[in-house]
Amino acid sequence: MSKLSIIIVNYNTGALTHSCVESLLADKLPAGTEIIVVDNASSDESVSFLRSDFPEIRVIVNHKNKGLAYGVNRGIAAANGKYYLFLNPDIIALPGGVGTLVDFMDRNQKVGVAGGKLLSPNGKLQYSTFRFYTPRTILSRRTWLGQTKRGQEIEDTFLMKDFDHESVRDVQWLMGSCLMVRAEAVRAVGGMDERFFLYFEDVDWCRRFWETGWRVTYVPQANFSHFHQQSSRQNSLFGIIINWSTREHIWSAIKYFWKYRGKEIPGVD
Repeated sequence: MSKLSIIIVNYNTGALTHSCVESLLADKLPAGTEIIVVDNASSDESVSFLRSDFPEIRVIVNHKNKGLAYGVNRGIAAANGKYYLFLNPDIIALPGGVGTLVDFMDRNQKVGVAGGKLLSPNGKLQYSTFRFYTPRTILSRRTWLGQTKRGQEIEDTFLMKDFDHESVRDVQWLMGSCLMVRAEAVRAVGGMDERFFLYFEDVDWCRRFWETGWRVTYVPQANFSHFHQQSSRQNSLFGIIINWSTREHIWSAIKYFWKYRGKEIPGVD
C-alpha cells in the first residue's frame, strides 16, 4: 500500500487537468504517490494529451459519462493509497498543501475526511466549509428571499461565516473540490453515492462519514488555488429552465432530501 493516491475526474477539461497535474508533480509529494486521472468519456483530446505529457500517471477511460460519483468510485477501485486525495481539475496544489493534509491525517486517526483552504487566483478566500442544507437554504439561495435580511442570515449560517476560517475545525461538510479521505474510512462508509450524477455527492458523503463515526475537518494550513465557477447559481425561474447545471442541482437536492427525510442531522454545529 502506498501512502497517497491522488484522483482527478476529468470531463472535457484537459487543459485544467494538465495544470493540476503539473502543480502536483512540482510539489514535494510522499514517496510512492500515485496520480490517477479518470476520464468521463471526454469528447476533446484530454486522454491522449495527458498520456503523452505525463507518462508517469495513470489514465482510466470511462466510455460513458455516468457522473462524477461514478468517476470517483472508479478511481477508488484502482487506488492503493492509505489516503485518497480527490481534486477537481480546476485545483492548483500550492506548495506544501498536499503534505500538510497528509501530516494532519497521520496525527488525527479519527478524521475520515480533511479539506484545505481554497483560494481564488487573486488570493481571496473561497468558502468551502458548510452546514448541511435544509429546504430553507435552497429556497433562500434560489429565490428573492436571499435578498432579505433573513435570507442573508440563512446564507451566512450555511457558509459558516461565524468563524475566521483560519482555525482547524470540524465541520458538517466540505466542498468536494479538494478532499483527502482515509481509505480505512471509505471501507467502512462506502464510496460516493452514484445516484447523484452531479452536485450533492460531497454533501451526502460527508454526512455518511459523520453517521459512521468519522470526523470531517477543515485544515486551513493546507492551501489550494481554485478556479471555481458557480454555473448552477442562478436564482431566477428562467435560469432554472434554461440552465442544465441549475436543473441538475435542484434534482440532486430533491434526491438528497428524500434520502434523509426524517433523519436527524449528524456531526458538529
